[in-house]
Order: sequence, then C-alpha cells, then structure tokens
Amino acid sequence: MSKVTIYHNPACGTSRNTLALIRNAGIEPTVIHYLETPPSRDELVALIAAMGTGVRALLRRSGTPYEALGLDDAKWSDDQLIDFMLEHPVLINRPIVVTELGTKLCRPSELVLDLLPQPQQGAFSKEDGEAVIDAQGKRVGY
Repeated sequence: MSKVTIYHNPACGTSRNTLALIRNAGIEPTVIHYLETPPSRDELVALIAAMGTGVRALLRRSGTPYEALGLDDAKWSDDQLIDFMLEHPVLINRPIVVTELGTKLCRPSELVLDLLPQPQQGAFSKEDGEAVIDAQGKRVGY
C-alpha cells in the first residue's frame, strides 16, 4: 500500500473532504493533527520546499492571528514567518498531503486526486453535496 500523509484539521471541511477522498481511493493515510502535533522547523521547511511554493503561500489568513501580527508586512523574512507558524500552528494552511507523487496544499480538496497513486473506488460527494467522483470512480466533469 502507498504511503500517504495528511496534515489535517478535523474542524476544516476542506481537510475532511480531502481525507475522505484519500480513503475513497482505498488508502488509510497517516493523519497528523497538526494543531495538536505541529511539524518541527525542519519538517515545515521540508514541506514548503517539497511544495515548491514560498512561505507566504502557506500562511492561512482567515480565523488566525495573521492580521493582528501584521504578517502581510513585507518586512517579515521567510524565517520569521516560519517562526510565527511554529508559534501559532493555526497559521499553517491545510490540508497538506504528502505522497510518493508529490506534496501539495489541497485547497480545493480535489487537488489531492493528482497526488493519489490509486484510483477512486466509487462515488464521492463533498460535505456540501457537490459531486466529485461518479459511481465508476471517475472525476465528475472531466
């Protein structure tokens, strides 16, 4: 079985949908509840590097201390922004999924489909009712 890891927040609908899509492919991933068990500095730096995005692309704004900390100010270096994410893990956007095919911030949740080494095994709809996968395991609209 393929190794898949998800940095997950069970309070987030996108994160729950992403986890459900992983399981719909018949994969039971390693689930890291990153608010309870934040990544180390080295792990966070490695995730950002693997995603090929900048540090700012991983910052979550909504429902976080982003504005109160003034993190939109260009004065903050990448290292300083990482320090803020380590101090306030809620600033780390989610869900992040790691597979043998890559690492990605899966917003929207369907982005996880590009990372899964196994096909979907049946129909899947998001929590809001939006159909994503049909009964034959194929992506709806593609």
